[in-house]
Amino acid sequence: MSTFPVAEHVARMKASSTLKAAQTAAALREQGHSVIDLTVGEPDFDTPQFIKNYAWEGLQKGLTKYTASSGMKQFTEAVSSFYKNQFGAEFSPGEVVASCGGKQALFNAACTLLNPGDDVLIPKPYWVTFPEIATFCRANSVFIDTEATDFVLSADQVSDAMTEKTKLLIINSPSNPSGRVIPPAEMRKIIETCADRGVYVLTDECYLFFAYPPGEVFTSASLPKELRDFVCVAGSFSKTYAMTGWRIGYTIANEAWSKAMVKLQSHSATHPTSFVQYACARAMENHEASVAAVNAMLAEYERRRNWLIPALNAIKGFNCGMPEGAFYAFVDVRDLLGGEYKTSANVAEAMLERTYTVVTDGAGFGAEGFLRFSYATSMENLHTAIERLGELFGRKEAQAA
Repeated sequence: MSTFPVAEHVARMKASSTLKAAQTAAALREQGHSVIDLTVGEPDFDTPQFIKNYAWEGLQKGLTKYTASSGMKQFTEAVSSFYKNQFGAEFSPGEVVASCGGKQALFNAACTLLNPGDDVLIPKPYWVTFPEIATFCRANSVFIDTEATDFVLSADQVSDAMTEKTKLLIINSPSNPSGRVIPPAEMRKIIETCADRGVYVLTDECYLFFAYPPGEVFTSASLPKELRDFVCVAGSFSKTYAMTGWRIGYTIANEAWSKAMVKLQSHSATHPTSFVQYACARAMENHEASVAAVNAMLAEYERRRNWLIPALNAIKGFNCGMPEGAFYAFVDVRDLLGGEYKTSANVAEAMLERTYTVVTDGAGFGAEGFLRFSYATSMENLHTAIERLGELFGRKEAQAA
């Protein structure tokens, strides 16, 4: 079999561990097994009907042609107006660029900023794609371990990790995989720390609205302009409105950065689908319906979280803090290691092989000894998973009675 000379920077990239785990679950399901898939962070809700209706409306209007690479004027204006109404954020439509999902937003931002050899600060645990973006750009990933602060990044940690080559910090709050939320005051301090040193911040806000008290919904787009000039907000409709397959997102950044991203995108995806842009613009314009749809999903996620975390903590060897956002439980299984299980991957494999319950190994997120459980699934699936795992690992005595 002939070999293909894959470009070095692509060859160095790792495949997505979350998607790999999801593919394993799909393969087992095709074989007829009763699989509980707690891997990929994909909402189990359908896209709200009013957004589907807007997409059909766009098709009926003939919105099936090219748009500007930055996105339709109606789309960029809707993003700007929505953030102003929701957060009091002040930025122009010219600082908004539509993208084909949050991933392209992140790649656009990084590829237009980073040069080979630049340092990129990435807090651990991290979303699996962040280091691979740095690798693709031939930059260096510099990891910040946040376990000492319960996985909540601090300005002091950022300051201590900076080098003369630091160009960018990537933040994800609410966090995938930990579910932790950086408090607004600390987020501002982090960005002030970066701005003082001329370091840019790429903040992935795809879980922006999924924060549970005491966690607070906060966007860096609401910061004063002198700080926002150092920030690129990557937003997405995938989680917020259960639109993962629609592939629509956006960036909010200073006009120079935005123009660079438009230039790059004009040679790659050109722009996201025209009638999808229209549907999202109309959804943001219908502020009341949008907020209601998000709140309904948020309430259900919170109900699942409130049941799942105590249930996980009742299983022997499992320890999990209460996440304040997103829809993930990040479970510490290090108490199980040392005997039958040498790594968290071994624990995940046992769950897969003996209970057909599929989760994602924390090593892919830079956190060996942890497992990520997605609770973007039904309560029935969560109950079944806990029952199976309780039989496999046993239950803690205090909860057994």
